[in-house]
Amino acid sequence: MKIKTDINEKYNEIELHVCNHELSDEVRSISGELHLMYDRSISGMDEKGNRRMLRPVEIFSFYSEGQKVIALSETERFTVQSKLYELEDELEKSHFIRISKSEIINSRKIRELDMSVTGTIRVIMKNGYETYVSRRNVAKLKEKLKAERTVNRA
Repeated sequence: MKIKTDINEKYNEIELHVCNHELSDEVRSISGELHLMYDRSISGMDEKGNRRMLRPVEIFSFYSEGQKVIALSETERFTVQSKLYELEDELEKSHFIRISKSEIINSRKIRELDMSVTGTIRVIMKNGYETYVSRRNVAKLKEKLKAERTVNRA
């Protein structure tokens, strides 16, 4: 894969081009990631009541807390209006994966998986947040991580 940066006054805004001789799974994946990073945003409200548009790439986890859905970023928590299943549907092509009935995490933000407790996986995110994968979702998480590793190697 080649990555080229072209700084020139002729550009009025950032342009990203994905070029290949065929429309492969890798091209679809890269294009999808770029669209998620720059096109899709989710409205969230911080703890002071200020609204902010959140990009999925900055979110570590979406989880339900009572009747609310919380988006967890590096240092802040935001309440979002979307339901967890709606977020899962919208973000299924990206690096988000459901790990329990009440949580979806960004697999790109995982720092460590702790499998020391039999039958369960403790997930430690890059910001220090810790959560657990339900037994029902362990196989799905392993499959997703394996698929991402395969795409990243190509």
